[in-house]
Amino acid sequence: MKASRVLIGSAIAGLIAASHAAAADKQPAPTEKCYGVAKAGQNDCGTARHSCAGKGTRDNDPADWKVVPKGTCEKLGGKLTPGGDGGKAGAPK
Repeated sequence: MKASRVLIGSAIAGLIAASHAAAADKQPAPTEKCYGVAKAGQNDCGTARHSCAGKGTRDNDPADWKVVPKGTCEKLGGKLTPGGDGGKAGAPK
């Protein structure tokens, strides 16, 4: 009976160690600031009009931004610079 408890304890400890190792290997996904996609009150940072996150008063204000997964800003209809050209200044048209 004692050997079975040791075996069960070892199995549980192994599962816990494996789950912690898997979590440690995960890198955070790259993100970017996306201007013009935040809904009123859902912006991530302050602008010239207000001083902190969640204070935006207009939907899709080109000065307000949200953090989004890298590569999705343009799909959402946003820009990579405030009120700008999507971060593509100087790119051929």
